[in-house]
Amino acid sequence: MAAGAELVFLVDLLAIFAVYVIVNLSLNLEFGYTGIPNFGKVLAVAAGAFVAASVPGRIFAGMAGIEGDYITENVLVVSQVNAWLADNAGIGIGVFLLTLAVAAGAGALLGIASSYPVARLRGDYLAITLLAFGEGIRIIGNNYEPLVGGTLGVQVPDPLAFLPGEARFAAASLLLAAGAIAVYVYSERLVRSPLGRMLRAIRDDETAAGALGKDPRGARVRIIMISAAIAAIGGALYAFYVGSTIAFAYDRASWTFWPFLMILIGGLANNKGVLVGTFAFVLIRKLITFYKESFEGIVPFDVIWLDFLLLGAVLLAILLYRPQGIMVEKPTHTVRLGEKRTPLQRLLDIFR
Repeated sequence: MAAGAELVFLVDLLAIFAVYVIVNLSLNLEFGYTGIPNFGKVLAVAAGAFVAASVPGRIFAGMAGIEGDYITENVLVVSQVNAWLADNAGIGIGVFLLTLAVAAGAGALLGIASSYPVARLRGDYLAITLLAFGEGIRIIGNNYEPLVGGTLGVQVPDPLAFLPGEARFAAASLLLAAGAIAVYVYSERLVRSPLGRMLRAIRDDETAAGALGKDPRGARVRIIMISAAIAAIGGALYAFYVGSTIAFAYDRASWTFWPFLMILIGGLANNKGVLVGTFAFVLIRKLITFYKESFEGIVPFDVIWLDFLLLGAVLLAILLYRPQGIMVEKPTHTVRLGEKRTPLQRLLDIFR
């Protein structure tokens, strides 16, 4: 691998790792800490990506006075928008942050909508119902062209258009990494709070938690809303990073089953385990993808299926021989309240 290719590989690895960390931490809150088998995780991720693909481009085009239909003339409109953003960096960053807020709001609303079955169903029935919710948004995206261009997709404006090509690539990856760190810190503080302890109690014995005066239904609704908002931010960041959105790219394999595999590898109800499992998965899959052509003629099947087969085998091995994951769940230290501690000490408490 040449030096330039190595750098591109590492920068892209950081970006994809950061996006999946955001999504997986939100799934760990639902499944690992609360016991909600959210097989419709793609719902919130796709919602965030669709917001990024449909909202900022229209705002920028209106502000810049660019004419043309945003869907049918998308390539032309977005190229003009990017040229305008190169001279209006402050506006671009402002609308980018606004888009993340709108994406989080859209995810939270969808979380509230999907919380109806979460509050009433359990086990396989709940998993299948949430799976149907996730399929619904992909079907809408494929068939309702004004949203994200249907099966052709759309390009997404680049808020970092003022940076040169290589610098833009690195800055985008660092921005995603900063987002992942922020979500990790937030998730750790949440699970160390009274709400986090209640989530574990509900997961382990809902009846006992209810007998102690807790509200299992309200806690489930709250956590799925929070998790959906976080996952939607991850989807929006991914859309901005790749620079385009197409509905069928947000399938249940990439944005539901793979996240489940990553948190199972790392260890449920353990955010550090999520980091380990996500990094292992993303690294292995990128290496397989990068060197896939080397396996042609060696494996007795089309190499396009190599990563699916190997990662499926990893999942079976984890479930058979290490069902608790690489890092097992441990008692969580409570966030220290009322003590005079420096910001650095509080941050170190989170990573204990």
